[in-house]
Amino acid sequence: MPKEITNKTNHPSKVPSSTNHQVIDRFKRLQQKEISIDHIFNDIVSKNTTALSKGITLIESTQQEHVEKAQQLIEKCLPYANKSIRIGITGVPGVGKSTFIEALGNLLLDKGKKVAVLAVDPSSTVSYGSILGDKTRMESLVRSPMAFIRPSPSGNSLGGVAQKTRESIILCEAAGYDIIIIETVGVGQSETAVHGMVDFFLLLKLAGAGDELQGIKRGIIEMADAIVINKADGDNEKRAREAKNQFRKALHLYPLSENKWSPDVLTCSALENKGINKVWDLIQDYLSITIENGFFEKNRMRQNKFWLLQTIEEQLKTSFYNHKNIKEALTSKIDDVIHHKITPFAAARYLLKLSEHKNEK
Repeated sequence: MPKEITNKTNHPSKVPSSTNHQVIDRFKRLQQKEISIDHIFNDIVSKNTTALSKGITLIESTQQEHVEKAQQLIEKCLPYANKSIRIGITGVPGVGKSTFIEALGNLLLDKGKKVAVLAVDPSSTVSYGSILGDKTRMESLVRSPMAFIRPSPSGNSLGGVAQKTRESIILCEAAGYDIIIIETVGVGQSETAVHGMVDFFLLLKLAGAGDELQGIKRGIIEMADAIVINKADGDNEKRAREAKNQFRKALHLYPLSENKWSPDVLTCSALENKGINKVWDLIQDYLSITIENGFFEKNRMRQNKFWLLQTIEEQLKTSFYNHKNIKEALTSKIDDVIHHKITPFAAARYLLKLSEHKNEK
């Protein structure tokens, strides 16, 4: 079980970014001065959140110079990482993820934990803008010197999960955060991507909105280590209990997973701060079981393998599309395909052969 870290940092989180223009400004500031990786690294392991923010900004940059420096920074931080608990939280928009994360984060702070939240906001596929509003929604959590909240635009990466989330986890762990919470956008295939990078995967649900019917479906339900019915307060409390029973019946249809853990269903009200402690107790029970039976470490090794393979795929794709000859040929072949002069298969084969020829030079 990772050790608890209770040291307080003297560098509180900075004021949140609220628009994508401010994200771009970060990259411009990186361009304007020489980046000292050693300086950023030393400050990160000294628990300086300003340096941590700079490091993540460097990781998110797509400029080749920054990519190389980011890799240097990650390699330096790696020996100081892998000592946290990584929790993934997902759910449809409106389920109350931010409110729930703030309630859970405050509970963990009271227990002496250092909490980092990596919140991936939905980016527009048209304008490529991003809401970046999670910091403003977690008002009390962001004020704590023991908490770090980093909203990142998801861009066009798989399922809305920021490509660099894994690298950001490494930096947060090197900075001494022993609980890393990753919030997904709750759409597309983001759940699958997040599931592949966390130790515990929590699914938030609503009652009384037809959402409980999803309990009979496979996929996301099978991935969840726990299901929490949020907003179980007021007139909705009875419906939440009924939804909990429905989900529990649905979960009994699935065989016991490799980790020997039987997922449970709880209710809570993040707004009224009810039931949050039971959720944390459940997570601790899961950790105790999986650490004891060896699944925790096995899962971490599996994540590293997936990380490697995905990185190879991303770099191959980036290298392919960024090459000058491929760019020129791609435009031509797209036009040919649109006008039915060539099949998509033949065009793809031509471009791939061109890429192979280019690599042989």
